[in-house]
Amino acid sequence: MPKSKVRKKTDYTINTATDSRTPVKVSAPSGRWFVVAFLALMLAGLAWLLVYYVGADPNGMGAPGKPLEWMANLEAWNFAIGFGLMITGLLMTMWWK
Repeated sequence: MPKSKVRKKTDYTINTATDSRTPVKVSAPSGRWFVVAFLALMLAGLAWLLVYYVGADPNGMGAPGKPLEWMANLEAWNFAIGFGLMITGLLMTMWWK
């Protein structure tokens, strides 16, 4: 029976550039409060926008015929507040473990 060819094995060398033995600190998973916080921020932003749409209307949530004046005075800043809350909650999801 023919004998198989013997291949020359290459010596194993350690590549120090990619084989790092430096200890890496492992962070703990996020607590339940973190999930509650980012969900609350996203829902608060949504609620802010809904209240603005309904409350700034003269026939809305204020006294009959009287809108929520403090919210109506903010005008377009209501969008910045509502979307800002929602985006903050969304950005928090990136650090959720």
